[in-house]
Amino acid sequence: MTPGSIGSVAGLRIAHLIESDGPGGAERVVAQLATTLQAAGAHNVVFLPADGEGWLASELDGSGVAIEHFRIERPLSVACARGLVAAFRRHRIALAHSHEFSMAVYGGWASWRVGVPHVITMHGSRYYAGRPRRRLALRAAIAASSQIVAVSDPLARAISEDLWVRRSRVAVLANGVRYTAPERVTLRDELRLAPDDRLLVAVGNLYPVKGHAHLIDAVAMLAERHPTLHVAIAGRGDLAEALLAQARNRRIGHRVHLLGLRADVAAVVAAADVFVMPSLSEGLPLALLEAMWAGRPIVASNVGQVAVALRDGEVGELVEPGDPAMLAAALHRVLKDPGHARRLGDGAARRARAEYDITRMVGRYVELYQQSPGGRAACHAIDSFTTRPAR
Repeated sequence: MTPGSIGSVAGLRIAHLIESDGPGGAERVVAQLATTLQAAGAHNVVFLPADGEGWLASELDGSGVAIEHFRIERPLSVACARGLVAAFRRHRIALAHSHEFSMAVYGGWASWRVGVPHVITMHGSRYYAGRPRRRLALRAAIAASSQIVAVSDPLARAISEDLWVRRSRVAVLANGVRYTAPERVTLRDELRLAPDDRLLVAVGNLYPVKGHAHLIDAVAMLAERHPTLHVAIAGRGDLAEALLAQARNRRIGHRVHLLGLRADVAAVVAAADVFVMPSLSEGLPLALLEAMWAGRPIVASNVGQVAVALRDGEVGELVEPGDPAMLAAALHRVLKDPGHARRLGDGAARRARAEYDITRMVGRYVELYQQSPGGRAACHAIDSFTTRPAR
């Protein structure tokens, strides 16, 4: 398969399952994967929670992707499992692809009952490891599935160690994005910044794991050396008031701008002098890839697959997570040297075009589908599903 191609998926009937439908990274991957496959001729059904936010459903609107809803009413919902089986049969699903822990378990069981290949993708959190029951359930789901995918090498190692799964059993498949350059970039005007003001941009919901508190500390350390420096953070979450209070306490309240949830992420990123990702844990965040596509100089925590994306610091500054002083030093290096910043941004854009296009990600998943036991047959003989006996 050549770079940028998807392969033959005409007629393939795929179920995509995810437990949440808010504006998160995993949900965006599901939206891009399903819509790209749909445009390539596959029939896609996305399974979403009945009591969800509706964000992912709205992203799929008008794409031709079908939507089904499920409801998990208790830790072990037999009704949910049976509902998935019935929906798989109704839609003549030939392959199921589940994202994250809960749907890995339910999707794995439903796929086994219907007799179709099942693929699991884990996106970056080890929350499954906190309880023995969860570890056992996910291990069983993996055993019943054709493929298990992690979006980063560290997550693949963690899955192997946490669940006593052979490392060779866990594939690593990088995320990709569908990047379109924004027609209008208005953020600096919205914030009423002067022409010589410098702007850092971070994208991520306001949770502790995203490390925004460390970014605010770093900006405070830079205040004297960079008196026109501002930071804008796009995302929502419970820490908004705490972060604003921290900024006021550090005497940089006027420099910290919380943007809330933004639909124009590409335009927000394009407004940045430097894109910052101060996370304490990640897989391969889509916002980072979008900043690379946009050619922004990047300073990012060395977590997950970030070092691989940035070529071990060749096309972006890497810092240890949770270290505001190190973050401030890296930001200072980029801010004080326009040539260095330009080289980083240009290198990141070349890297993004070579490795992180949406069609490359989808093409790799199609290869994975075809490598699954029964997957190639599913891709080329879909109609046989109607005569396959159900277990």
